[in-house]
Amino acid sequence: MSSERLLIATHNPGKLRELTRLLGDIPIELVSLSDLGILHQVEETGETFEQNASLKAETYARLSALPTLADDSGLEVDALNGEPGVRSSRYAGDDATDTDRIAYLLRRLGRIPGRDRTARFRCVIAVAWPGIPLELSSGACEGTIIEEPRGSNGFGYDPVFLIPMLGKTLGELTPTQKNRISHRSVAARKASAGLRRRFDQS
Repeated sequence: MSSERLLIATHNPGKLRELTRLLGDIPIELVSLSDLGILHQVEETGETFEQNASLKAETYARLSALPTLADDSGLEVDALNGEPGVRSSRYAGDDATDTDRIAYLLRRLGRIPGRDRTARFRCVIAVAWPGIPLELSSGACEGTIIEEPRGSNGFGYDPVFLIPMLGKTLGELTPTQKNRISHRSVAARKASAGLRRRFDQS
């Protein structure tokens, strides 16, 4: 590989911040879609996290001509048969805010008791390299959904996702604490190892 840049392909500022922190120790330049002036939004038509992450990585790699990392992630709630899943960001409608999505999720759960509110965050990271098969890495974080949001850190459903062993939601953790246990951090650590190998060969 001759490139010393890696595109982090997301328009989500929260994801961009997390991925930049998680990959910051790799000795390459991380660039964003906004850095490159890429405004295109990839339509997430896949039925799985793997399909959506792959679609985004491959599309933005073609648009940028750079090695590209993209992720797809979401919340799976057991009492809702795995919803919202791949529709996590669109669960309450395309223009919904994080607050709207949380409110809709809590309405869907209704009076389901805490012991039955088990859930997990899942993340799949795809890395697209010119002329090389796509590389996928995955991670998960187990927890439960509480009845009211707690904490102002993080983004998405973090304020209602409780880590039982810590007694805190992801929204109550500092970025450093979250990055030790989150689904995205697990996937990013796996992806990081592959990235180091590839860039070492450049």
